[in-house]
Amino acid sequence: MLPFSAAADRNKDVILEKLTPLLAGRRHVLEVGSGNAQHAVHVTSALPHIRWQCSDLAENLPGIAARLADEGNAHTPPALALDVAAGPWVLNAGEAHDDIDVIFTANTLHIMSLDHVAGFFERAGETLTRPGDIMIVYGPLKYGGAFTTESNAAFDLQLKSWNPVSGIRDFEALDAMAGQAGFRFVSDQPMPANNQLVLWERSR
Repeated sequence: MLPFSAAADRNKDVILEKLTPLLAGRRHVLEVGSGNAQHAVHVTSALPHIRWQCSDLAENLPGIAARLADEGNAHTPPALALDVAAGPWVLNAGEAHDDIDVIFTANTLHIMSLDHVAGFFERAGETLTRPGDIMIVYGPLKYGGAFTTESNAAFDLQLKSWNPVSGIRDFEALDAMAGQAGFRFVSDQPMPANNQLVLWERSR
């Protein structure tokens, strides 16, 4: 049986709905932390102009490979081993990746340590170098240090019980990291299950 995330399955259609206008005219998405590759196969099935490059920690690649072998298509190449803590990212696994114009990550930043989150934004700035390239982050956020719901506050406690370095991140901190990496904030859209979809654009 393929690895499966119920949350990714529940939210895949609304994520696709929000991504569709953002990916119009785009070519090549690098997904950081692809999990089970459910977003990759769902988005590329609906948007065949997009090449979707999965990536994750090396130990998670077998599950991604299994899904891509079963459900993938010509627009979902083999996943890359990628660790946000290690830089620079090595993306040229036998082919050119200089046309990546989108970085997408879902439900990852609250799992990483804050240092790794900073590494993610720094590496994203090294990867997306053209003005107009975009970075899209999906997941729960805090604003001004406050949780948006009681359930997110409870989720934050649960995350910290699993790993003290994890936790729901402050939007303001993420925006500052994005700005330092050369991105400007564009939009923040509310999503189901108390999540957000935040878009930054490469500005310099």
